This record gives sequence, structure tokens and C-alpha cells, in this order.
Amino acid sequence: MITSYTRIAGQSLDRLAALSDGIFAVVMTLLVLDLRVPVMDGHEHGEHPLWHAGMWSSEREVWHALMEVGPHVLPYAISFMTLGIFWIAQQTQFNHFARTDRNLTWIHLVFLAVVSLMPFSTGLLSEYVTYRIPFVLYWLNLVFLGLMMLVSLRYARRAGLLKAEATDEVLVAQRRRVYFYQVCYAAAVALCVVNTYVSMVALILLQLASALAPPIPPFNRY
Repeated sequence: MITSYTRIAGQSLDRLAALSDGIFAVVMTLLVLDLRVPVMDGHEHGEHPLWHAGMWSSEREVWHALMEVGPHVLPYAISFMTLGIFWIAQQTQFNHFARTDRNLTWIHLVFLAVVSLMPFSTGLLSEYVTYRIPFVLYWLNLVFLGLMMLVSLRYARRAGLLKAEATDEVLVAQRRRVYFYQVCYAAAVALCVVNTYVSMVALILLQLASALAPPIPPFNRY
């Protein structure tokens, strides 16, 4: 009976991980829909050599049209890396779980619900890139993602759902990483008081630091 229960619990955890993979894949794909191909109305462009009259001016028009997509690229890059980082964080937690139960499953379903909001918060940020409120809403999206990671760890520990190798030291290290980067995210978003583009650059540098783990204090500790 115990063996049967363990097998069912393990299958439930595998199915939850598979659901997570599917949702992350869809959400990460949806992000690119905000990068729309620019349209140049009423412009004819024949097939001529570059030295043909008017060809260089036509190419410049395409470049200027592409510049309109620029404000959408940084939010896309930030969000894609954010989702990648949180997908890895969730998969790391799954590796520490011996099994799941109804409550832990619902915690991760709420986490995935917050993940599914990323295309909206990213689209809002890229569409109103010079406004501060979209940055605050985007930051709240990041806060709730980190919060659900912490709730998951706390509940799994109290409910005895962790593997033996998931020691207190391992859990403390994971919590410290979440706290550290959440503080960094808040500081980066606070820079939008000065300039919103500065905030975006700071966010993307933080995501790169999280993904690459450079040997630079204090990032090498998390």
C-alpha cells in the first residue's frame, strides 16, 4: 500500500513538472508576439543594385522603421530571462521534493498562474516604456513569483515532502537567493524614478548575473 502511494505521488509530481514545462513554453513563446514587424505603407521597393538611385534612402527607411521595435526588445529580453530563471528555480525545487500533495500542487498552480501574467506585464511595460506605473506592475509580477517560491519551500518542509538530501543548509541557500534578487529587483525598479531605460538596463544586468553567476561579489554568493 505504501509503495503504491509513493508511486502515485511520484507520478503526480512528474505530471506537475510536465504541466509546468508546457506553461513556461507557451508563455515564453507568447512574449515574442509583442515584437511586431514594422509596416511601411505606400512604399515600393524594386530589385535594384545598391548604387541605383534612391536605394540607400530606401534602406534607411527600413532601419528607421526597425528602430520603432527597439523599445520592445529590452522588455522581451528581460522577461525571457526572468522566465528561464524561475523555470530553473522551480525545477530545482521539484528535484528536492520526494512527493507532492494537494496543497503543494495548488501552490505551484498559483505560481504558474503568476507566470502566465508575464506576457501582459511585459506588453504593458514595452508599450508604455517611459511611464512608471507599468514598471511597478512588472515588479509586482516578479515579487509574486519569488513569494510563491518561498511559500512552496516553507510548506514542503513543514509537510515532510522533501528528500533527505534537502538539508536546512540547502533550503537556507535557496531562500537567501530569492531574498537577495528580490531586493535587487526592487532597487532596479526604483531607478525608474530617474529614468525608465536605466531601470530596464539594470534589470537585464541582474538577470544576466543570475544566469551566469559571475565571480563578482556579492553575486558569486548567490
